Amino acid sequence: MKLPFIETNYISANASFEKSRGVILGCPYDGSASFRPGARFGPSAIRRASWGIETFSPYFQRDLSQYPIHDMGDLELPLGEKKTSLGLIRKALGKILSEKKFPILLGGDHLITLPIIGEILQFYPRLCVIQIDAHTDLREEYLGESLSHSTVMRKVVDYLGEGRLFQIGIRSGIEEEFKLARKMKSIVSFDSSFLSSMIKRLRNRPVYITLDLDVMDPSFLPGVGTPEPGGLTFQEFILLLKKLQTLHVIGFDMVELTPDYDSTQISSITASVILREMILAFCFKKDVGRIKKGRKNA
Repeated sequence: MKLPFIETNYISANASFEKSRGVILGCPYDGSASFRPGARFGPSAIRRASWGIETFSPYFQRDLSQYPIHDMGDLELPLGEKKTSLGLIRKALGKILSEKKFPILLGGDHLITLPIIGEILQFYPRLCVIQIDAHTDLREEYLGESLSHSTVMRKVVDYLGEGRLFQIGIRSGIEEEFKLARKMKSIVSFDSSFLSSMIKRLRNRPVYITLDLDVMDPSFLPGVGTPEPGGLTFQEFILLLKKLQTLHVIGFDMVELTPDYDSTQISSITASVILREMILAFCFKKDVGRIKKGRKNA
């Protein structure tokens, strides 16, 4: 008799790499955590929690089981070796992109986004980035370190140039970061008119979304590295996804879940549901993965 068992992959992500459209990759790195470490346990916690949720989304009226998703598992990253870890993340992502798959990256702290953007720019040089986050992450350095989850979006701007970063949910940062954000006009109000204006600007551009889970209010998602009061509710986040799904999103990451700070596991469960909604909102649109002939075509 064949006994049932719970798989270790994200729910329904059991397609082969070759037949998949979307590919999940865990990047369990938290070597730049500045307050509460433990985000390296986020990817595995999201997978475990996913087996307690449904594959069907009542918000998008779609079901994960209808789409081919592959879970590559987690990268083995050497603790304490920051540049080596970031290099391994970039190399693994290169394989996903070269096979024209939709990348779904799970962190890990927010620094993982830096090598991700560096690699994606090789395929989509006109890339724009939407950062959904409580924190600006625009510092020049943090405690003498230029590579940090507190500096990651400043480094991303160095890659992209000004005018291609859009920040939603921002409510924390030092004065210099907000001055820079005002100069770049990067912070987008959650007000519908501001979102509509951003969406019009991005309509014909490839867009990458980086989601720091601390954008959510910590009253119901406390298990993050740097919780910040006053965040989005789950329903507000779903409304945001519905607005953003009209864009040409070519990949996304979800970072900063630190599951051990929430013994109820509600944070991990909520993150699993958020992942389901983002996959169904972005991964299976007809224009996803438009890389015509290798690199630098979008």
